[in-house]
Amino acid sequence: MNALDVLTQRVSAPQLTGPEPTAAQIETLLRAALRAPDHAWLRPSRYLLIRGEQRRQLGEIFLQGMEDAHSLSAEKQEKSRNLLTRAPLVIAAVTRVVEHDKVPRDEQLLSTGAGVQNLLNASWALGLGAIWRTGAMASSQAVHQALGLQPNDVLVGFVYVGQVNCRLKQAPELELSDYVSEWTGKPE
Repeated sequence: MNALDVLTQRVSAPQLTGPEPTAAQIETLLRAALRAPDHAWLRPSRYLLIRGEQRRQLGEIFLQGMEDAHSLSAEKQEKSRNLLTRAPLVIAAVTRVVEHDKVPRDEQLLSTGAGVQNLLNASWALGLGAIWRTGAMASSQAVHQALGLQPNDVLVGFVYVGQVNCRLKQAPELELSDYVSEWTGKPE
């Protein structure tokens, strides 16, 4: 697929199924992620692959770490357990924040965000579907602990990857003038 088509036509795929991407596809996705802009070459981004039974295992850890887990209906408990089973491969994107004079924390987080965007675009280019999700699981202390994250690590979200299993919504064509303007050098 043409690179510009990927950038201008990619959409998120909310329903994914197997088979899991191949080892070669996964390597391509991760290489694309690691090409994100990275001021001072700090390499703040880390990616954890979650697949197979580990998806449900991490969902169980999330559920058990919820303060109100015992008061949830059986249906909601099962939904929490299965959050990560909505795709055959889930990639946790993490920023390992380091103190640096010239590269603030936000810039390091944005570097990982750019890596996630590269994952999404590479998935589309390979004919796969993907979606970036955060939600309560991304901020769960139980999940952070289970993933072995350090105090300076920020879990920026989960990228679900698989075969598209739904009709994709067409993204609307945006009117550039609604979002872009010329700076005149004077306050407006």
